[in-house]
Amino acid sequence: MQEEVDFVLEHTEEKMSAAIEHLDKELLHIRAGKASPSMLNSISIDYYGSMAPLSQVSNVSTPDARTIAIQPWEKNLIPVIEKAVMNANLGFNPDNNGEIIRINIPVLTEERRRDLVKQAHQVSEHAKISLRAARRDANDSLKKLQKEGLSEDLEKDAEAEVQKMISIFGEKVEVLVNAKEKDIMTI
Repeated sequence: MQEEVDFVLEHTEEKMSAAIEHLDKELLHIRAGKASPSMLNSISIDYYGSMAPLSQVSNVSTPDARTIAIQPWEKNLIPVIEKAVMNANLGFNPDNNGEIIRINIPVLTEERRRDLVKQAHQVSEHAKISLRAARRDANDSLKKLQKEGLSEDLEKDAEAEVQKMISIFGEKVEVLVNAKEKDIMTI
């Protein structure tokens, strides 16, 4: 029975870790006014008949805090990349000089910063919901194991372990969202 309990605990920890990883990725998409190549991670372009991520057909860099530079490996991709950036609805206006596409990141207004903070908190709430769902699934599995012969003490100890996990991962969510909030509100 201990193996089953260990499996439930490991599986729960994996689910909670996945929720934190997902939160981290989602927070990267919320721009804080500073240029970052990761802002363009969601963009793919048609590259000889197949969709390819922007980072696989060009060099994406940040020459300064307010600019993203995209240097395609093939010049004929410039209009395709420019169109993809505009169609991505990220609020960017690409500018190309025939060799490099530059994207100037506008300075965020106070109101926009507050909206981004709200968005970050919404994303963190989704992560917390995922954590609670993982806890519920684990507790359900443990109750099932108890019906199959697991001692009540072992079941209670495992539930306490799951609760400890949710506390640890909940703190990680708070740390991530607070860091993002600080990043967004810093001018």
